[in-house]
Amino acid sequence: MQLETYISDLLYRYECVTIPEFGAFLTQRVSATIDEDSHTFYAPKKVLSFNEQIQKNDGLLANYIAEVEKIPFETANKKIEKRVRLLKSYLTQGETLTFKNIGDLVFNQEGKILFEPTYELNYLTDSFGLSQFEVPSIAREEHKEVVEDIEKVIPIGVTPEKRKAKPYLKYAAVALIALTLGGMAASNFYVNKIEQHNQMAQEEATKQLDTKIQQATFSLNPLPAATLNVTKQTGNYHIVAGAFRVEENCDKRVKQLKKLGYNARKIGVNKYGLHQVVYGSYETGKEALTAVRDIRKSHNKDAWILVKKLD
Repeated sequence: MQLETYISDLLYRYECVTIPEFGAFLTQRVSATIDEDSHTFYAPKKVLSFNEQIQKNDGLLANYIAEVEKIPFETANKKIEKRVRLLKSYLTQGETLTFKNIGDLVFNQEGKILFEPTYELNYLTDSFGLSQFEVPSIAREEHKEVVEDIEKVIPIGVTPEKRKAKPYLKYAAVALIALTLGGMAASNFYVNKIEQHNQMAQEEATKQLDTKIQQATFSLNPLPAATLNVTKQTGNYHIVAGAFRVEENCDKRVKQLKKLGYNARKIGVNKYGLHQVVYGSYETGKEALTAVRDIRKSHNKDAWILVKKLD
């Protein structure tokens, strides 16, 4: 039984997936981040963790296995118990358990389980289609003002007699004041020009960032043709290929997938206002699980199953 595959499917929809008598995988949403050193934008995502203390059977995992494999609920629980005993024996022997697309588990010196997550998949469906990208840094010019203090060392005494004898002193003082005021005006004008230039550069960078986020979807470049036997377009199990803010991109994705042999279609707008595209729809969870494994292997590792009854 590929237990990690079932857990991976559930992590898209739930914040806690418990393996009875073993532990629970938890997800926590984190906002988009920007690496200031590399100028790289990272989309929002779910961060994975593992809690060994949560072991109570909530029925979520067993119910999903029973539904997908079309077996009784009790039979699914027994299969989980058998798998857990095997996992614990591996850990006791010092082996590292690798859950594909989830992470690694190993015992530490105190006998506690350590978890190292892998970030091959982003389990946050809101970020479906978004990938990291770099934004060129803005080159800013640094301008330093050098201000010289004028110190009056020798006071100038002006008497009526000296005013008549040396009238050029008066004009020299007026000229000095005019030059000082003119220099201050020119300096202020120059500083204002610099601030205006920096503001325009910042607005342009912000505009580029918003445009990249708006257009961030799956690559629309031609992909190798894939053959998949998908004929049914009814059922409540849908394999999601992407979610798009712009409906035009959604239509392009449908046409592209149909050329590759998929029965792709639009299934409407989700609660976040994104137009959803699916590879196809299936009557049973087992059929959908088989199909999504093939799609992940040959076409899109980020494909996932949406369980929803369409109107």
